[in-house]
Amino acid sequence: MKDQPDLKLLSTFMAVVNGGSMAEAAAALGYVPSAVSQHVAALERDMGVELLVRRPGSRLILTAAGRSLVQAAQTLFEATARFQDAARGISNGEIAELRVGAYPSAVSHLLPGVLSALQGRDRGARIHLVIVETHEGLPRVTSGDLDLLIAYRYLPEDPPMPSSEWVTTSLGFEPLVLVAGARPGRRPPELAECLEMGWTSGHTQNPDRRLLHRWAGELGISPDVTLETEDLHSMLAMIRAGLAVGLIPVTLLGEETGRPAVQRVALPPGSGPLHREVLAVSRPGTRPSLINELVSLLVEAVGGVSSQGP
Repeated sequence: MKDQPDLKLLSTFMAVVNGGSMAEAAAALGYVPSAVSQHVAALERDMGVELLVRRPGSRLILTAAGRSLVQAAQTLFEATARFQDAARGISNGEIAELRVGAYPSAVSHLLPGVLSALQGRDRGARIHLVIVETHEGLPRVTSGDLDLLIAYRYLPEDPPMPSSEWVTTSLGFEPLVLVAGARPGRRPPELAECLEMGWTSGHTQNPDRRLLHRWAGELGISPDVTLETEDLHSMLAMIRAGLAVGLIPVTLLGEETGRPAVQRVALPPGSGPLHREVLAVSRPGTRPSLINELVSLLVEAVGGVSSQGP
């Protein structure tokens, strides 16, 4: 027998079963009865087994093999119908799962509200979330492992730069605030006082470290970085303990409730605001509607963060 029955012959066979006769099947399919009979005979040759008992003057009777084939064919055609529905949905931008990468503080401060809003809209697609830093996430967008990456950029020349491998959408700007440990009953520290303390920032080539050095150079100061880490929560913990000073994204300061454990450092007049740009990165081409919806919600969320700036 063939590895797989001819689907056209199988459809004709099912029409005969459902109609109860060759004539009924022919009428339903727009064939002549002899063509239906030939299709069934060809299917039996392909299968190497009799499927129908034909007796003049009596209705067709399914053999045991015929009954088994009917059950298998029903499963096949039902699955085919589901596949066709799914394929139509995919062509209309509907997806079953969206893989989203995001840097840690975006996961803890931006995405919870955004994903809750999406869930309330019953989009049907499952969102698979991956915590990943920007430099690690960009190759995963290019490879197709991530459909969308929530990224940051501290300096205009930093990646993700324009590229044929991805499309970037600016979501807005997240302010960076210079903070030191809180001093109850005392005025906020000034920048000159902070220069006598240790500072915390990223490793030497990290974007936040390079931004710090550029900003410090414009002010003519030289911060002494004594704690190097990529973990913003570790930075904030050292600052709360009064052991360091550092530039912290304003979203993390929202965690300070009740008596604040950190204070914003008073900067000299003319010191421009600092921020990092938040971006959505995806592959070129038509994006699923869910990505566009997610990006729109993220723009609103980042806009709310921007209003918290100094």
